[in-house]
Amino acid sequence: MSAKGTSITLNGRTYRWPERPVVVVCVDGCEPDYITRAVAAGVAPWFGDVVAAQTSHLADAVVPTFTNPNNLSIVTGVPPAVHGICGNYFWDRDADAEVMMNDPKYLRCGTLLAAFAQAGASVAVVTAKDKLRRLLGHEMSGICFSSEKADQTTKAEHGLDDALGFVGLPLPDVYSAALSEFVFAAGVKLMESVRPDVMYLSTTDYVQHKHAPGTPEANAFYRMMDGYLARLAALGATVALTADHGMNAKTDAAGAPKIVYLQDHLDAWLGAGQTRVILPITDPYVVHHGALGSFATVYLPAGADAGVGKRLAELPGIEAVLERAEACRRFELPPDRMGDLVVVSERHTVVGTAAAKHDLSGLDAPLRSHGGLSEQRVPLLLNRRTRVPADARLRNFDAFDLALNRVIA
Repeated sequence: MSAKGTSITLNGRTYRWPERPVVVVCVDGCEPDYITRAVAAGVAPWFGDVVAAQTSHLADAVVPTFTNPNNLSIVTGVPPAVHGICGNYFWDRDADAEVMMNDPKYLRCGTLLAAFAQAGASVAVVTAKDKLRRLLGHEMSGICFSSEKADQTTKAEHGLDDALGFVGLPLPDVYSAALSEFVFAAGVKLMESVRPDVMYLSTTDYVQHKHAPGTPEANAFYRMMDGYLARLAALGATVALTADHGMNAKTDAAGAPKIVYLQDHLDAWLGAGQTRVILPITDPYVVHHGALGSFATVYLPAGADAGVGKRLAELPGIEAVLERAEACRRFELPPDRMGDLVVVSERHTVVGTAAAKHDLSGLDAPLRSHGGLSEQRVPLLLNRRTRVPADARLRNFDAFDLALNRVIA
């Protein structure tokens, strides 16, 4: 790693030292149409200027299109095959247990945030939910806290005493748009005071799980965001914005959830207890999605009939069933952390385990979720012009590369 003021090299990529503050924003669940509709409605002038300046692109997120794998790809610059975080939740073979993938022990490479901090940069991270904080802040010196627990920060652990008082907003509810607004408000406060060289902001998809693009609630959320982004830009920052995944309605025409319960089918075919279905969307915040997404991995018993995958693929609503090796090559995933089969459902369908294990009573709006190929396209936009080849395939984890290496104005 080179000294402060030159560049750093990490995970096979070299990044220039920031000439001005760089802010990379991951807007959780930002289907590109949210921005398009907000601009068309006239409520998002900053986004409108970015689109008009032709510095707005589309990029591919990591599959599975879930929060943890994509946030870690963005801050490492590489896919899950390298950094190891392939879901919010997985079966730890060594521990013989299903666990959350929030512990930094599961991370297999360093982050740009830690690398810049170790090289002498001032680095700040604000994330909506605390589930990401430890991963994003691993081996990083600087400021790193969550909206969710902003009332519990200390200088020793988070780099900032009393984040709640610093931001000047009340502690938001974890199931609210205010959780994300707190992230942006904190980002502006930090830019006005600490002025970090590198800042990473990550929101929650509470609004996107409940409200489709162009609805009054969605447009209000993007209006709020637009105002804070404009303030960050006015403070001289290079702002790069992308998303961890898109979002789609997972319902039929009447608004009823379309769900394929994989474990129920497998138990009927092979017997109870013979297989294990893991849903990587699973996290502590299941009220708005009921742990239902469009990606699952299946562990089969030794000697299982090769026809199991074919039978799963024939179920209505299933887009693809891939064996582990093929899935890991196609989606750049770590083979030791995936099951024997990977199951991806179609755009308007989700997969579950057993019907009896999913509580949908918390859903107060038609089900919207993510995880599959249909949520892979996300925005990747900057407030400055960049050198991007016209035929380049952009990934959301190119955000730091564009902001640091490819800005031309």
